[in-house]
Amino acid sequence: MGFEAPSLNLLIILPVIIVMAAGMLIMFLEFFISAEKKQWAAWVAAVGLALALVQTIGLWGFDGGTLQPVGGEPMVLLDNFANFLNVIFLLTGIVAILMSVHYLERTGLDRPEYYMLLLFSISGMMLMGMANDLILLFLALELLSIPLYILAGLARPRVESEEAAMKYFLLGAFSSGILLFGIALIYGATGSTALPEVLAAMGQSALALAGTAFLLVGFAFKVAAVPFHMWTPDVYEGAPTAVTAFMSVGAKVGGFAAMLRVLLMALPDAQVNWMGAVAVLSALTLILGNVVAISQQNIKRMLAYSSIAHAGYILIAVAASAKSGDGVGAALFYMLAYLFTNMGAFAIVIAAERKLGEGNQLHSFKGFAKRSPALALVMAYFMLSLTGIPPTGGFSGKFYVFRAAIDAGLVWLAIVGVITSVVSGYYYLRLVYLMYFYDGEGEVAASNSLWTAVALTAIATLILGFLPGTWFDLAREATMHGVQMLVGG
Repeated sequence: MGFEAPSLNLLIILPVIIVMAAGMLIMFLEFFISAEKKQWAAWVAAVGLALALVQTIGLWGFDGGTLQPVGGEPMVLLDNFANFLNVIFLLTGIVAILMSVHYLERTGLDRPEYYMLLLFSISGMMLMGMANDLILLFLALELLSIPLYILAGLARPRVESEEAAMKYFLLGAFSSGILLFGIALIYGATGSTALPEVLAAMGQSALALAGTAFLLVGFAFKVAAVPFHMWTPDVYEGAPTAVTAFMSVGAKVGGFAAMLRVLLMALPDAQVNWMGAVAVLSALTLILGNVVAISQQNIKRMLAYSSIAHAGYILIAVAASAKSGDGVGAALFYMLAYLFTNMGAFAIVIAAERKLGEGNQLHSFKGFAKRSPALALVMAYFMLSLTGIPPTGGFSGKFYVFRAAIDAGLVWLAIVGVITSVVSGYYYLRLVYLMYFYDGEGEVAASNSLWTAVALTAIATLILGFLPGTWFDLAREATMHGVQMLVGG
């Protein structure tokens, strides 16, 4: 019996191809372009992401699959869920490039491989949301993660950066092993790794339940959910700030993309088991992230615990998606709002950072409003959004998440979310207090590209705060094909 190649529709994976091609082009051109010519790699990366973004928007409403073996299921699936997530990933990359150009020059880290690794990681994120097979999911996860391990150590030989890279690599490899073991157990229980076939064969056997548990643990590592969050504060603090900003959104959203795709498309029959587990993970993540953030004196560590806490809010929507038709839409909308708010906050942290690793203490923001009134005002707005105070994108996101939780009967979890949001106001608004009610010294290094990133993220946060309905409707349209029927939406 001869080998038959799987059918291939390049249109479906064209955005991914564009991103990867831009990364390989940077790798190739580096041999021919002199080091004195600055920012060429940033331009190539930005153009590649912009082209992929246009192509992704053009594919809205398209449903199809590719890499389909003869008689089997397609390994890559394109639907509005994948398209919505791809828009988030591509926007994250564009904002990250705007934040990085001047920062890398100022810190002596301006190397073309930074943008190459950034693009390769984004291509892995995009495949995470498009994966219709557990094997492809694992490969996409590694494509996402390995460039991030290298980027975390970009500031070598700075000890903190090397330590961050090593911790991220070791714990990331450990979580990948757990995820792979879960895939093996699922395969043993169902005889397949294709998500539709797993759904058809999934039962309540001990092997299937164990596989579901291991998959959930692997995903929890990637999204930094408690108690699998240990790597986050040290990695966020030690990595270059531009890298921290990128991974705080991209890696987290990529993990949630895979979690939603697998739990709702392959394991809905086990929702009685995973819904409760996800709800408990969410509550623990909310409580630890918001409480421990109070004691942090380094703003990158504070935002690390903030990132852990926001994983908890998204987990509320994931748990609610088992019974609420709005759960997936709420999760997607929250991730979109978090993209702009968190990236904008990190952009201002970059502006305040004097040298690599210096100026990141909270006391460094004393008197920031006098040094840069405009940046201080925007930073205050981002802090209000992260707290969940209207009218901000963060408030809209939490409103939809809590509503989905109540619809799913998770009233207690919504209450935990509201209480921890109130707690978070202490450490977010403390930064606002330091900026406006103290005197301080220091420089603010904001280039035109950084100002552009701040403006884009601030405007987007405003729009999501004042006009959330349209964007939430798009997020609801992005619900995976068949999920509404499964949850009775």
